[in-house]
Amino acid sequence: MDLDGRKVLLTGATGGLGRAIAKALASRGAKLVLSSRKAEELDQLAGALPGAGHATVVSDLAEEGAALALLEQAGDLDILVANAGLPAAGRLDSFSQDEIGRALRVNLESPVRMTRALLPAWQQRGSGHFVFISSISGFAATPRASLYAATKFGLRGFALNLREDLRGSGVGVSVITPGAIREAGMFAESGAPPPPGLGTGTPEQVASAVVRAIEHNKSEISVAPVRQRALARFAMLVPEISGRLAGSVAAKAADAVAAGQTEKR
Repeated sequence: MDLDGRKVLLTGATGGLGRAIAKALASRGAKLVLSSRKAEELDQLAGALPGAGHATVVSDLAEEGAALALLEQAGDLDILVANAGLPAAGRLDSFSQDEIGRALRVNLESPVRMTRALLPAWQQRGSGHFVFISSISGFAATPRASLYAATKFGLRGFALNLREDLRGSGVGVSVITPGAIREAGMFAESGAPPPPGLGTGTPEQVASAVVRAIEHNKSEISVAPVRQRALARFAMLVPEISGRLAGSVAAKAADAVAAGQTEKR
């Protein structure tokens, strides 16, 4: 799909990944509806993007009914980039029932509900594109990630299965799976260092993957160094062995991430 002149709803627009994605899409001529909880930052971002006609909608997707209300405010769309996500690192018993609900609603339920609402019109006209920002955590079992991985495994599975249902319809579906990202994501937000020796990606690489996924209707693009991707695939195939090998090193890094994100749930 050619992005020039297309209307795109981008959720989680004011985060590190969101800003990079917004810039990349606007540079290709897209008109953006930018959404997050932060009104002032949304206005600043919209004003700094190339092109004209960008709009903003303040929305907290953790609230019941917010996803469908956001679509009503956004109007007719050509593309949805579901990027919003809440941190959900930590042992399950460290989360309140309300925090569990918020994570599930933002990371998984809202993208599913928005997709369901957009599908009939897009299928009728035979065009549109969904992009879902999952994670390398959607492949592999790691310590302190039971809730977060549940949402990312779920989002990745939803996207890939939906793509099969829509094959030949003219409506595209893509999933982007970032690994450890410097300057954005869980490590940047928590202040914890990425695991040593694995390398990191950049927000700009994620943004480039989003553009490529839309323009070339890619099913899945992983944004991570080769070693991270290889380890994730290994963990997916043999989770018990992978978990034993990672051991206390992975647990220590995961504890640092969880500690730095507790107040952001």
